[in-house]
Amino acid sequence: MSKRRKINVKYTPAIAVLAAFLILTKYQQAAVHLPKHFLDSLTESDTVPVKADSPLLKPKAVRPDTSKPARINTVDTILISKDSIDAPIKYTAEDSGVLKIETKEFLLYGKAEADYSQMQLKANTIQYDQSTQMVKAYGSRDTTGSPLSKPEMRQGEMTSLSDSISFNLKTLKGLTKNSYYKEGEMFINAALLKKVDTNAFFGYNAKFTTCNLDTPHFAIRSRKLKLINNKVAMSGLAIPEFEGVPVPIGLPFGIYPLSRGRSSGLMAPQFITSEDFGIGLEGLGYYKVLNDYADVTVRTNLYSYGGWAVNVAPKYMKRYHYTGGMNITFQNTKSLNRGGTASKEEFNSVRSFMINWNHARDNRARPGTNFTASVNFGSTRFNQNLLNNPLQNFQNQLTSSISYTKDWKGKMNMSVNATHNQNNNTRLVNLSLPNIGFNMVTVYPFQKKERIGAERWYEKLGIGLNSQLQNQISFYDTAFNMRRLLDTMQWGASHSIPITLSLPAWGPITIGPSVTYDERWYGQRVLRNWNPTNKKVDTTIQRGFYAARQMSFGISANTRIFGTVVMNKPLGNIKAIRHEIRPSFGLSYKPDMMARYYKNLQVDTTGRTIRASQFDGGILGSFSEGKFGGISFGVDNLLELKVRDKKDTSAADKKVRLIDGFGFTSSYNLMADSFALSPFNFYLRSNLFQNINITAGFTLDPYEVDNKGFRKNQLQWARGSLGTITTGNIAISTSFKAKTKDGKEKDNEIPIDPFMTPEEQQRQLQFARANPAEFTDFDIPWSLNLSYSLNYSRTIKPDYSGFRSVIIQGMSFNGDFSLSSKLKILANGF
Repeated sequence: MSKRRKINVKYTPAIAVLAAFLILTKYQQAAVHLPKHFLDSLTESDTVPVKADSPLLKPKAVRPDTSKPARINTVDTILISKDSIDAPIKYTAEDSGVLKIETKEFLLYGKAEADYSQMQLKANTIQYDQSTQMVKAYGSRDTTGSPLSKPEMRQGEMTSLSDSISFNLKTLKGLTKNSYYKEGEMFINAALLKKVDTNAFFGYNAKFTTCNLDTPHFAIRSRKLKLINNKVAMSGLAIPEFEGVPVPIGLPFGIYPLSRGRSSGLMAPQFITSEDFGIGLEGLGYYKVLNDYADVTVRTNLYSYGGWAVNVAPKYMKRYHYTGGMNITFQNTKSLNRGGTASKEEFNSVRSFMINWNHARDNRARPGTNFTASVNFGSTRFNQNLLNNPLQNFQNQLTSSISYTKDWKGKMNMSVNATHNQNNNTRLVNLSLPNIGFNMVTVYPFQKKERIGAERWYEKLGIGLNSQLQNQISFYDTAFNMRRLLDTMQWGASHSIPITLSLPAWGPITIGPSVTYDERWYGQRVLRNWNPTNKKVDTTIQRGFYAARQMSFGISANTRIFGTVVMNKPLGNIKAIRHEIRPSFGLSYKPDMMARYYKNLQVDTTGRTIRASQFDGGILGSFSEGKFGGISFGVDNLLELKVRDKKDTSAADKKVRLIDGFGFTSSYNLMADSFALSPFNFYLRSNLFQNINITAGFTLDPYEVDNKGFRKNQLQWARGSLGTITTGNIAISTSFKAKTKDGKEKDNEIPIDPFMTPEEQQRQLQFARANPAEFTDFDIPWSLNLSYSLNYSRTIKPDYSGFRSVIIQGMSFNGDFSLSSKLKILANGF
């Protein structure tokens, strides 16, 4: 049957609803009549002007409608009271706030704060009178009578601390009493300080200085003072004072620039007295701005016994490029002879000098290159003659370094260095320059640029290059001359070509074969021969070009083993002990390529001989002789605890490391006919309780020694001994400090703004080191840092008659103790 024109019953109601909707929505005249002027505001002015003579619009006379009043357009206005403020005030108070409607006064009590426009006010009590626009602030006293919550006002870079403050919000005129006022780098203390307009102040009985200490080293007193913000300060009769002692000679008036930024000018000195140097004037100098990137400071010290010192300190800085500075000091020391020297003169005279230079370049200036310098070079007796500087007086080592590095997109890098070290006791100076290093990272020559499928084993074959050139000069500053300088000159170069292959892991075991080729170049060789006549070893140095080579082949395997002991009954807070073992094993072979450079050397009349190399005592040292074909082995361990949280049982368990690493390494030469077993190297690393840092190690030789200390081819194990300790070291350091007064933990590090450039961060650190008192945390009652180190070694005597034991110990401490909220004692020693 045909289904065309057939209507389903389901569609009938839908068709009827659609037809009704169309009929009801057909356009018709609206039944609601709007008022006559309802749409006048939208149509009374046409946006398209029509010409008066247009045929489409004929003018008609319109009779005004007098039955309705005419409309008049008016503008609404808000009347503002004359005593209103022009900006909102944000305020808080710890105690309460009181509003007096009758007198139009508002008062804040208890650590009150108010912010108005660019002005911030803090005080114990703040009072605001709306009718007069006057603001008054007062402090208070605690139960002991000490000042509490003194009024403090900040406006831009201006800061003041007073006993009382009174000012007008409209005119900004005011009066403060016993005010401490800071404008730029100037600090002012005035009995009365009157503000006459936005930028001008008058002071009475004022003392002003640029020293930021509570008791300034120097200041100028004047009964009358006028100050104009950011421009100048002027005073009447000005009397300088040093350490609170006024100078009997005054100035009739004074003019003091307050310009922002750097400005050249004189630098005030300070008086000192010393039994060794006499009465002195220190720090007298001049500061000179050279340009936008550099300045220089010149200071002098003068002493009554005839000594003097001159210091020239230029600095330079260009943002995003470089920063640095020099410090050149010449001193002519004339100190009182107290009988400690053999001289019979009344005074001891010494001339010395010191040169310091530091430089750092921003990596953004030239990406891929870097240049840094830290130079400290001078007379060995310079530090001994510094006044009131115990840290420098006992500093016997001077070190310097200059470094240039260049990187080629992470593929190759080069470094050029120069170093210097100087011992003030022995007066020995060692210069090492230039030292050049060139490294090429491992490259894979058989690796395809576009890998398809799995890598072949030979594609993981890598080759690298490490080259070093070293030069060294040594001399005594008391016997310096060019000939001796050239006699001590040494140079040498080393090259190493490692070849590695990364093989797939064999289960939990990682295997890695390797081949290494090493070559060393020497600028001299040392020939030693026994002299039977003089019964000693004669040494001859021959200069020239000499080379030595060495190769080694090896394969290594290592893995990791884990073990955990879970406590059935927790021992205190300990829930489990975890032990990790990392054994390593290797096979290696090294041919004997150094036999021709070694020989038997007689060292005493008994005929005792040792094996000596032509390159011993050189700047690089000598390769070891003999074949090596054996095994190397070692075990590393890690021990940690799983501890539950005492305070929060729902928190996750913590892992506490007892020992970060302990173990040993050694090797056994299967091809050696004697001394096949190498000494054992033991080590230990731990940070107990995250507060006590311990590092230790020692070398254990398993072979017997004779009465002179020389090794014999007999193991000590046969008589129940493990061996002889030939070297050893241990270092322990820790720190203690009391809790802060508020019980909160504080970070001891200097906060660094993340938006500061590296140069600005470096300047901040340098300032902190030079001014430690500015960064002292008085909230910590006391702190103590301790460190101890011990080194032991057995070295052969110069005449080869045996060995001697050398023990070097060192201990240092530093700490502080707060006597009051503003007084802290610092101490350090070693």
